[in-house]
Amino acid sequence: MEHATVASRLLVWLVAAGFPVERVLQAVGIRIPRGGSVGGRVPDLTVWSQAPDGAMVWTPVTGLLLAVEIVSPESEAIDQVIKRDEYQAVGIPHYWLVDRDAGQTVTMLRLTDGKYEVVRTMPLAWLLNGAPVDHLG
Repeated sequence: MEHATVASRLLVWLVAAGFPVERVLQAVGIRIPRGGSVGGRVPDLTVWSQAPDGAMVWTPVTGLLLAVEIVSPESEAIDQVIKRDEYQAVGIPHYWLVDRDAGQTVTMLRLTDGKYEVVRTMPLAWLLNGAPVDHLG
């Protein structure tokens, strides 16, 4: 329940700030090449520069601005290491991790020179009191 609530709060915040609903999507499969095959990941929330083509199971990351993962105890290593490396490798400009600690801490990473760097960490409540464009520039 908490996981879904966090995703919904972020979605509503982004849409209320002016992002079109067809560009702020939950549970969209994104294409992640793995060796000689193509698989994917399904971030909890994604923000796109334009609505992605919905005809594919694994949507190309072209136009993907932000991937958000809400960290569960059982997915912590995958979200913080494996997905971070995969999203970095395919060039997703922003990656946010939302911990399910008391403050629901949001760690915002930005791709700089091909590597993610932490640009800000704050409680979810603080994030939701600001404007999304302040964090996606």
